Amino acid sequence: MPRLGVNIDHVATIRQARGGHEPDPIWAATLAELAGADGITVHLREDRRHIQDRDLRLLKQTVHVRLNLELSLDPSMIEIALEVAPYQITFVPERRAELTTEGGLDVLGQRERVAAAVGRCLEAGIGVSLFIDPDPAQVEASAQAGAQAVELHTGRYADAPTEQAVQEELNALRVASATVLQHGLKLHAGHGLNYQNVYPVAKIQGMDELNIGHSIISRAIFVGFEKAVREMKQCMNEHALRT
Repeated sequence: MPRLGVNIDHVATIRQARGGHEPDPIWAATLAELAGADGITVHLREDRRHIQDRDLRLLKQTVHVRLNLELSLDPSMIEIALEVAPYQITFVPERRAELTTEGGLDVLGQRERVAAAVGRCLEAGIGVSLFIDPDPAQVEASAQAGAQAVELHTGRYADAPTEQAVQEELNALRVASATVLQHGLKLHAGHGLNYQNVYPVAKIQGMDELNIGHSIISRAIFVGFEKAVREMKQCMNEHALRT
């Protein structure tokens, strides 16, 4: 079964809605660990719409599992990442107006910039993953840029409106995954995965890590955070949640 990285961004989203101190994403990270999460993922956005610098630094001090930091290629963001030194940095595209990340990083279109950012992080001893669309050409470009892993964007699969479309997007993920493994990269995936659709992605050959946030936070409102994390790990290893 792949590792589960729990994205706690939306705990901070709720906090920022009132501008107060609760709920604290640091508590969420602790509960996720207790429930068996293999990693904690946060996206420090340039506009600080949810996770704050304070959160990142406290997570670095308190998280005992893998801390995966998502961020843009902006030089100021890379400086923060190098200072904090998480276990892994995942470079993602970022647009201020988007509600959530809308697609994968265009590594093909900015090879030199990506390679330079990857190189800086690797020199600092930090692992690097690139969040890309399930496109073999983008996988190849990611390998050439020096990335150690790629995270395949599963949004089109998650949003597919028909069963035929679901199978087409799942096949695209499988083809891209095979290319990832052929290039000797670690295979990660995430975005839009939930308790009903995670299983087919989790069982793709070579899948090493899934990063899931919104669905877990949503279910936690009704069943509690620890139970929501445990149920997601169960769904990754079995058929969809039936209760």
